[in-house]
Amino acid sequence: MKKGFLFAAIILVAASFTNSASAQVKIGYFDDQSVIALFPGIQEKLDTVLQSYAKDTLQDEYNYTLKSYQVKDSIYRKDSLELTKRPKALQLSTDELNQLKYKLINWQQYQQEMMQQKQESLLLPYRQKIAAALSEVVAENKYTMVLKAESLSPYAQPSIADNLTIRVAMKLKLALPKEVEEAFKAATGGAPAKTAAPAKKG
Repeated sequence: MKKGFLFAAIILVAASFTNSASAQVKIGYFDDQSVIALFPGIQEKLDTVLQSYAKDTLQDEYNYTLKSYQVKDSIYRKDSLELTKRPKALQLSTDELNQLKYKLINWQQYQQEMMQQKQESLLLPYRQKIAAALSEVVAENKYTMVLKAESLSPYAQPSIADNLTIRVAMKLKLALPKEVEEAFKAATGGAPAKTAAPAKKG
């Protein structure tokens, strides 16, 4: 439903541009994840760093949190009668203990969130390069609108010539599958994909 609504909205926006004598709509579509996957060795690098982060940093944090909870829980139980005489101290101790308990109970979710944040920090330099290349591609080819590839209607097959994922990959000199490069160049009237150099006539 959301994709259908988005596609309808895009059609309306495109129509409004088309009705304007001073503007011509040129729509491209783009998928940054597909570009990221083309960087040599990116997946191996992510796997290595994230595994180390989970094994060392996060495991150490879990052990520290568990130990803190056990120590504070022991103190809380021992001093509970004394704490009841000091309501504010009791409230502070209870809150602190509950926070640690909540973190331990929800550790799996916390770990997933931290892993995601770590991955995004690792991908940030790549995303910045991609964003800069996309900006250049849009300006050079005079695109007025860029859509996420995932937002396209499954019933519409846009031209491969408007696939900005391919244009950005080429701008960054990333290797594309041969058939993709050839199909793109055929659609854009470019030269065929680079193969062996032609033999010289002589």
